[in-house]
Amino acid sequence: MTLSLARRAERFPERTAVVDISEERLYAPAETVHEDRVSYATLSQLADETAARLAALGIDAGDTVCLLTRNRVASLALVFACRRLGATLAPISHLLTPVTVERPFDALEPDLVVAEAAQRDLVRSIPFDRTVTLDDLADVDPNGDAPVDSRTGDADGSRGASVDADGPLLVLHGEGGRPLVAYDERALEYNCLTAVVAWGLSTRETVPVTSPLSAYDGLVRVALPALYVGARLLLDRAFDPGDALTAMANEDATLLAARERTIRDLPDEAGFDEAIDALERVLVDGDPDDETRTAFLERGVPVARVYGRLECPTACSQPVGVGTDENAAATDDVGPPVPDCRARLVDDGVLEGAGTGRLHLAGPVLADDYVDEPTAEEPATDDASALADRTNDQSNATADRGRFVDGWLETGQRFRRDADGAYAPVRDE
Repeated sequence: MTLSLARRAERFPERTAVVDISEERLYAPAETVHEDRVSYATLSQLADETAARLAALGIDAGDTVCLLTRNRVASLALVFACRRLGATLAPISHLLTPVTVERPFDALEPDLVVAEAAQRDLVRSIPFDRTVTLDDLADVDPNGDAPVDSRTGDADGSRGASVDADGPLLVLHGEGGRPLVAYDERALEYNCLTAVVAWGLSTRETVPVTSPLSAYDGLVRVALPALYVGARLLLDRAFDPGDALTAMANEDATLLAARERTIRDLPDEAGFDEAIDALERVLVDGDPDDETRTAFLERGVPVARVYGRLECPTACSQPVGVGTDENAAATDDVGPPVPDCRARLVDDGVLEGAGTGRLHLAGPVLADDYVDEPTAEEPATDDASALADRTNDQSNATADRGRFVDGWLETGQRFRRDADGAYAPVRDE
């Protein structure tokens, strides 16, 4: 299988790909959701139309398209539209400020910026003048046949083996607008396969998207793997606890993958019991407090910890079953490396067995490399201790820059490995 959306549409055209739960009105009451169901066939058609419109605007293989928006179905369509064209998509977080939003654009110099109208204040801060709104893009006359998929050579993008395009398929940035890393299609597909193997992701899943689609955990860890297997996504413009629980209850959500701060308040919301009635497992990135963990465990929902970062969306994960044991779930480890990710600890040499050292990661799930150069605030260095000093804040790993050296990502973060091969971040050293 490949990332081709058209292939999924051929296999199960009527299956729901996305339930857009965003309210139609800006100030809708809390716990009110609008359910707009988008089938795989419709999503694939939207990707086709978007690719044709981008081509009509002159976007071709090797070009870069930046997308500045909250979570929308159009965001997913743009991923596959850029795949069709051999272009690169760079989602830009709407949570950036007028100052930090300049950072990714300085490095990318995109050929086109697509933005939702609601982000016009941020758009004004972008040092780039070729911008279209999502509404404007939808009005572009495709003016001709559907573009040929440069990765497959097919007009419908549904057949043929994937081949290399002129650049990466995806560029993602850190929480402060940098660093930026590039993912080719192969790495994205391996991340999808990792989710299938590590967490048993299947066609029967219903999965809420709780992080922005501009973030590695929202797009690469959750959204793309769910679409890869033919599952169903619950998509909101931005995460709201009440709305999320309402949608989870209405749609019988089976998997919740979220940051610790995202799920922390869920047990206190009305409708929590109904929302997790069909839930089979929770994957949490961060250190969930005992109260949050217990709220799920008491209702029979296992909680497993996950660790990833911008350059490697999922590096380690506890086995999902470990969360059924309250004592095991309360440990601070994040489990062993996931399939297709290798990890090692280095401290005056590569450590064997249990020990503590700087974490290095490798494997096909990793990004290709950084796109931007280090700034004055994060200078390039070959000094491992200086790298560690810049990157030992475990609470904001996505803002940190490691180094790609000889096929390994040297994160600079200190981790501990136990005798069973489970890793745990070292804090407050």
